[in-house]
Amino acid sequence: MDARSLQPAPTAGSSKHGDIVAVSMGNALDWFEIVVYGYFAGIISTLFFPADTPGISLLLTFLTFGVTFVIRPLGAVVLGAYADRHGRKSAIQVSIIMMAGASATIAVVPDYHSIGILAPIILVSARMVQGFAVGGEFGSATAFLAEKDASRRGYLASWQFASQGVAAVLATGFGFAITQGLTEAQINSWGWRLPFLFGLLIAPVGYYIRRRLIETMDVRLARSGPSPVAALFGEHKLRLAAATGLIVLGSVATYTIVFMPTLAARHLGLTASNSFAVALLTASIQVVVVPFVGLLSDRWGRFPISVLSALAIAVIAVPSFVWLVGAPSMEKLLLVQVSLGVLTALYVGALPALMAELFPARMRATGLSVSYSVAVAVFGGFAPFIAVWLIEATGSAVAPSYYLILAAVVSLLALAAAHRLGSLAEQA
Repeated sequence: MDARSLQPAPTAGSSKHGDIVAVSMGNALDWFEIVVYGYFAGIISTLFFPADTPGISLLLTFLTFGVTFVIRPLGAVVLGAYADRHGRKSAIQVSIIMMAGASATIAVVPDYHSIGILAPIILVSARMVQGFAVGGEFGSATAFLAEKDASRRGYLASWQFASQGVAAVLATGFGFAITQGLTEAQINSWGWRLPFLFGLLIAPVGYYIRRRLIETMDVRLARSGPSPVAALFGEHKLRLAAATGLIVLGSVATYTIVFMPTLAARHLGLTASNSFAVALLTASIQVVVVPFVGLLSDRWGRFPISVLSALAIAVIAVPSFVWLVGAPSMEKLLLVQVSLGVLTALYVGALPALMAELFPARMRATGLSVSYSVAVAVFGGFAPFIAVWLIEATGSAVAPSYYLILAAVVSLLALAAAHRLGSLAEQA
């Protein structure tokens, strides 16, 4: 029987469109703070991780970018279990408060030349708080959206990744505006801090709106049941593994796109401002494509589009990078990055609903948070670092495409496993 025929009625109370705006705004803020660090990695490397060679500084910065993802599984377990015990709404409020505090720290911390080794220590500590907060954000927000109206679960849950696209639009927009409007000296002195200060301005608004959400679960019933963490790892290990594998390609592709402005500026001889403009266009396309794919998944099923897009990424990865690196130009960068962005959007559009349907409601936020955080920690968060390492090791700027192929293979195997395991959506 089709699981969608067994779905409960939509949650009463607040409007679905209002809930999308409320959850997406806070989610976009959280992911904006994560992504913008990657876009300004080249500047941060010289200010906080000075080294004898620029390559080593950049490696240290992207290692910091990846290390913060390692703490995500801890945040996923703690905040995911909190969401399953005390409600989705409470968990996402905690997440946005933690993210705002960490962003404030990054915005004001002095650089290495001012306070020495304390500078990178404070920076890394703030990034780890961000990683902890966003580790629980994915599961809490996705579970909330997926549970509002099960008949439109694909569309509603897709706004998890669409809001990440909004975050990328904001981050790339700042990158383009700053590199176009400020001198190099101004950017290095104070300009790079502006995006983190911006995050602080919209945090109170996001928190206020989220307070008005209506809970999607019976908190009293959840508190009386068994531990969601114990139940997840005891009863649903295969589903957890499948959900983790599903995220791998989306995560690696997303952070490969984050790395593209650095690749363009450091290895292809293209200007940073133009590469930010391309990234801005790519993110804007994703904001439109992802919800459309989610909507289609409610009609056609979750698997077909994800499988075809994953295969397409695996097929075009190496040829597209070879073509770009062979004779770099902004036109080629535009085509390669937009193509990768569209295929990534096609792949991830149905994933939040597909993952939500793998877990019963009593452990859904924990399962979503843990699977997502582990995949990002192991594969995605270190994608820029691995890209730099592959380029340094092989001497070729084509090398990041090899990692994309590996990620596509892993996620295709996970899609096959998820299809065999079936759906637990009727327990929503």
